[in-house]
Amino acid sequence: MPPDAGVGSALGFLAAPAAYELVRSRHMLLSEFDADVADAIVEGLVQDAGAHCGAAAGERPIAVRRSAFMRYAGQGHEIMVALPDRRLLAADVVTFRQAFEREYGRLFARHIPDAEIEIMSWMVLASTESEPPARLAAAPPRAPPPPAGERSIFDARLGRRQVVAVFDRRALLPGTRLEGPALIVEEGTSTYISPSFEVAVDAGEALILSARSKLD
Repeated sequence: MPPDAGVGSALGFLAAPAAYELVRSRHMLLSEFDADVADAIVEGLVQDAGAHCGAAAGERPIAVRRSAFMRYAGQGHEIMVALPDRRLLAADVVTFRQAFEREYGRLFARHIPDAEIEIMSWMVLASTESEPPARLAAAPPRAPPPPAGERSIFDARLGRRQVVAVFDRRALLPGTRLEGPALIVEEGTSTYISPSFEVAVDAGEALILSARSKLD
C-alpha cells in the first residue's frame, strides 16, 4: 500500500504521462486489404490523437503507437496487433498476418494456418514518455516506534472487538516491521493490520503486508 493510498487516483492523474487514445471501427478482411483506406484511417487517428495529447503535453515530446484489433473471421474476440510506424503498404498484408499469428500463438500456443483474418478496428495511442521508476534497494530491518495510542476495532474474522495499537504512518521509517493487530493512520487513509498479517515498510515507504505462516 503506497503512501496516500486513499487519494492515489488523484495523485496518479497528476503524475501520469499525458495520453490520448482513439479507436475507429472499420471492418476489413485481410484478403481484401486496402492499404490506401487503412492508411487514411490510421493517419487521421494519428493527427487527432496527437493534437489532443499535445494540448496537455506542453513541451514534452510525444510518442505514437499504432495498433489494429484483429481476429480469425467469425471469432467473438479480437487481439491487438502492433502496426508499423510508417505509411501502410499493400505488401503489409503479409506483415499483418505474420504479426497476428505470432501474437495469437503467444496467447493460445498455436495458430490456424491459412485461415481468414479480419481487422475490426484501428487504434492510435499518443502519449508522453516517462522513465520507469528505479528498483528500490532493500531497507534494513528496524524496530517499530512506540504506538501513538490505542483504539477499539471490530475484527470481522474474529467476530469481536479488540483494542489495538495505533501507529502514525509518518513515524514508520523504511525497514520498520510489526505484527498485527495494529492500526496505521495517516491523513487520507487508515490501514488495519489484522492478527493474520505482519507489515514491513519498504524503501519507498509503501506498506508490504504478508500473511503470517503461524499465529501465536
